[in-house]
Amino acid sequence: MALRQSLEMSPPPFLQLAAHPLRWRLLEELGRGDRTVQELTERVGEPQNLVSYHLGKLRAGELVSARRSAADGRDMYYRLHLDRVGGQLSTAGAALHPGLRLAPRVPADGYTRSGRVLFLCTGNSARSQMAEALLRVRSGGRIEAESAGSQPRPLHPNAVRVMREDFGIDISGQAPKPIADVAGRRFDSVISLCDRVREACAQLPGRPETQHWSLPNPATGGADAATYPLFRHVADELSNRISFLLAAFAEPAAA
Repeated sequence: MALRQSLEMSPPPFLQLAAHPLRWRLLEELGRGDRTVQELTERVGEPQNLVSYHLGKLRAGELVSARRSAADGRDMYYRLHLDRVGGQLSTAGAALHPGLRLAPRVPADGYTRSGRVLFLCTGNSARSQMAEALLRVRSGGRIEAESAGSQPRPLHPNAVRVMREDFGIDISGQAPKPIADVAGRRFDSVISLCDRVREACAQLPGRPETQHWSLPNPATGGADAATYPLFRHVADELSNRISFLLAAFAEPAAA
């Protein structure tokens, strides 16, 4: 009886949702960075209305979310929820056998590979500065992290505060710099955090791997007390994405 009931059970909803060939391709593309519908359409070679339909399915399943572009309000950037997908994969595996539950990501001190990563945003006053510090500290210095901006502005006090209070990292000594200061240097990966500065990645030599993380600018011009929750939200998002970046960028140390 128990065996028959098991055979009659349907696969977990996640597998039913993700197993569709086009939806799986969309998930793969979004795993490489945030994309607009037009970009996804070009990469998968399918009509935009079909791509939009399946993106709607993925959004309904809470695997993907969308945010309107700060550069062109007509565009929407789609983002893959890596934590949620990882949890669903682990749950689906464990449904077959406890030994198939995914193991946690290896912490930074379990890696030996080094590299250089550049974070870009417009002002280099908040998002990219926080990302630079998080990656440098969490990699134990094995990954050389830098940041720059297309229109540098002074380091925002809320960026300093949230890094100190929430992560115990002091960035008060970091200084904003223009993209021109790093344009002649080679990086393994370049990550744009601002929709407006995304095209600046093409100016860098060596054809580095590029990603786009479409994050809102927490420095809205409002009072520091009013914008601090925005800084905390962006810092948390950066922290989550960087944990996955470390796992993808680095290689496990040899036994």
